[in-house]
Amino acid sequence: MVLLGGIFDPNKVSKKIQYLKDISEKDNFWDNSTLASETLSEKSKLENVLKAFNSLEKDLLDLIDLYQSFKNDEDSKIQKEILDMVKILKKNAHEAKFQTLLSGEADNNDCYLEIHAGAGGTESQDWAEMLSRMYSRWGEKKNFKKNLIHISNGDEAGIKSVSLKFSGENAYGFLKNECGIHRLVRISPFDSQKRRHTSFASVWVYPEITNSINIKIESKDIRIDTYRASGAGGQHVNKTDSAVRITHLPSSIVVQCQNQRSQHQNRATAYKMLESRLYELELRKQNEKNEKIQSQKKEIGWGNQIRSYILHPYKLIKDLRTNHESPNVNDILNGEIDDFLEKSLSL
Repeated sequence: MVLLGGIFDPNKVSKKIQYLKDISEKDNFWDNSTLASETLSEKSKLENVLKAFNSLEKDLLDLIDLYQSFKNDEDSKIQKEILDMVKILKKNAHEAKFQTLLSGEADNNDCYLEIHAGAGGTESQDWAEMLSRMYSRWGEKKNFKKNLIHISNGDEAGIKSVSLKFSGENAYGFLKNECGIHRLVRISPFDSQKRRHTSFASVWVYPEITNSINIKIESKDIRIDTYRASGAGGQHVNKTDSAVRITHLPSSIVVQCQNQRSQHQNRATAYKMLESRLYELELRKQNEKNEKIQSQKKEIGWGNQIRSYILHPYKLIKDLRTNHESPNVNDILNGEIDDFLEKSLSL
């Protein structure tokens, strides 16, 4: 049966679920707790996919039966019921199609999202804060858990940088293509002459690694610095050098954490972030072997715009990779970004 833009074989999925179920019922299943958890997670995900397929198939058959009744008796009530069912089926199929696009190695993982203001002082720092709010509200709509890992406030307004962690099903898969430069064009609220300004901010997304992934970090390859946390916080947070910055010398990757009370906790979180960044780096190296991704390398590289948010002289948000655009700037800046995420996943 053709479904969601591809071929779906429910019999193969059912066999895979049964295979995983047989494994989980073996006496030594929990000898390796990590492998056991991953097996149950894969089984649960496949069961949800099959459930969605069966539900869509049933709704489609019900719709066909109802349409046959309408052809025999053109009742206005049946016509309305058909239209309502079509809307619901279309919505559910759209959501299921979105899920089929999330099949990458780390797509199901939680993720870290970093935002850095570009050159331009207060303008770019305010724009970075707007992006942080946009992704935070998107996460709320998805019922994702959000943790603030690190923040560096702007000199007058906004933020210089922020690191967030999103926890939820397919968090990395949803956000992985948001990496790049985001450009804002607007009348500046900080310019007394009301001139138009262009601001830039960069977004970086990388997956949290699971216990099954082994990333080796040599102590000689890292430099650990401690400093006093900035921003709001209790007496302990602001009056001791509890914040931690780790620099990975071979790759020049820098991670920071200040949200925990103790330096030890911040160091552990920062170290985990570094492992995730190095894992994401390895994923990108592997992906570059793929011809399609290699051909897009110039588009998604650092320093290249992926999306423009134009608030003046007209209102339009346009993704420069997919050419998808929308005039609903207020909704999008309030977290309604699923259409843009889906289009980028379809590349």
